[in-house]
Amino acid sequence: MKKVFLLIVCVLLFTAGVSPGRDEPLANEGKRGLYARSIERVLRLKAEEVDLATAALIISEQWSDIVHGRRYLSRLDDMALEIRERLKSKRLKTNYKAVAVINKYLFDELGFKSISEASDPNDLFLHCVLDRKRGHCLSLSILYLSLGERLGLPLYGVVVPEHFFVRYDDGRVRFNIETTSKGGYAPDEHYINKFKVPKNTRNSIYMLNLNKIQTLGCFFNNLGNSYDDIGDAEHALTALKRAVEINPSLSESRTNLGNVYLKKGQVEDAIYEYRRALKINPGDAKTHNNLGNAYTKRGWLNDAISQYCLSLKLDPNFTDAYKNLAIAYCQRKMFGQAIAQLKQAIVLEPKDAFLYNQFGDVYSQMGDYKKAILQHKKALKIKRNFAEAHYGLGICYNKLGLVDKEIRAYKKALAVKPNMPAALVNLGNAYFGKEQYDAAIEHYKKAVRIKPDDGTIHYNLGAAYSNKENYKEAVAEYLRAVEIEPKMGDAHNGLAFGFYKLKKYDLAWKHIKIAEQSGAEIDKKLLSAIKKKVH
Repeated sequence: MKKVFLLIVCVLLFTAGVSPGRDEPLANEGKRGLYARSIERVLRLKAEEVDLATAALIISEQWSDIVHGRRYLSRLDDMALEIRERLKSKRLKTNYKAVAVINKYLFDELGFKSISEASDPNDLFLHCVLDRKRGHCLSLSILYLSLGERLGLPLYGVVVPEHFFVRYDDGRVRFNIETTSKGGYAPDEHYINKFKVPKNTRNSIYMLNLNKIQTLGCFFNNLGNSYDDIGDAEHALTALKRAVEINPSLSESRTNLGNVYLKKGQVEDAIYEYRRALKINPGDAKTHNNLGNAYTKRGWLNDAISQYCLSLKLDPNFTDAYKNLAIAYCQRKMFGQAIAQLKQAIVLEPKDAFLYNQFGDVYSQMGDYKKAILQHKKALKIKRNFAEAHYGLGICYNKLGLVDKEIRAYKKALAVKPNMPAALVNLGNAYFGKEQYDAAIEHYKKAVRIKPDDGTIHYNLGAAYSNKENYKEAVAEYLRAVEIEPKMGDAHNGLAFGFYKLKKYDLAWKHIKIAEQSGAEIDKKLLSAIKKKVH
């Protein structure tokens, strides 16, 4: 009889939303969001039905298949119960006074802390924050908000450019909570000034109390960046599209989506997102710089230069904008202006090896190879294993006719980056020039494996085979070259010679005529010899 009575009590407790062993349920108990098993299901809920921690842990499970989110939910529940017991022991209501108790528990006793740089993508995820007891502004805020929803506190996420924090707001008492400073207080003006919040915020969600769906939108923005950091462009694109769909007026999401589009070569889509981002936050130097990069890819150099200049007007210490402006000036053959920009950047970053290497590239384009060599060597003093600087030296040595030094430079570049196609091809060319055709073929083959759809590499490989009198292999490579680039006259000329040597005179005649029509320089004696065989 006692067993039956206990069973009835347990059933009544469960159906009432009360877990055995608890005096009363946590504030989030019974919410539909607790039972979601996919992020799609979460996003179909009303914002007030979402359980933020559950949603964040579903995303954690997608990021890492060894994460079991329910285990972490149990830990969060225990943490919330501990905080509630402390409030009861101090006879404090669950209101704004609970914030001091949460701060002491989280940051002083448990030792949760902020990280200065978000260099590890894992630090975004709630399971990692709980395991490592560290996070950045958004991930610590997600933890804080997750505890708040279990305690029934009126806490909200708030976003500003490149930052996220928490706000308590019960309609009477309102203050901000900075999770990167152990829950300390900072006024609105601090965020507006430090993070350069646009003055006209009617077009954005900056400084507003976000609902849980909007907070998840901010999370998707950072999630997209995390996937981008590990080179997973497709998942990055999915996350950032979702971020823009949820928060269309968050400029960072549009900028980051534009960045992924640009990497994927979808330049028009990138330009659209950058322009929309700048309507929301016209003072964002990074987005002006990125729009400049998109314009450069389109070949709109005047527009690109204009965007880089705007970026530098907004942030005179933005070295990337100086670098990109120098690239645009070089493409316009405005080498003096390019050098001036790089000098400005070097004042800001005197130990940046990439700047000295870029200086070398500019001098190389100007034909001043001795100055270029000095700059590439400066880059290598700062960064010894700098493949691009060794490659730049190789280019200079080639132009100066120093073939042995050229070969050594390319070999050093390839020791750092074995799959650097340009270095492999140029090293092959250097061996070809020395009539060391086996070595040339070896390096061309490696380049072909990396870039199988590059017609020029196939042509070079064909020429090396031809010089070794291996006409069958030469013809195969030339055919691949013209398959990729049908109007490559030199490859058709090579085919004519190869087919002639293989005694396939009709094919030789066909290709030498194509070569002649394309404007390639052809051997008149070969033309005459083939003509005699055909006619």
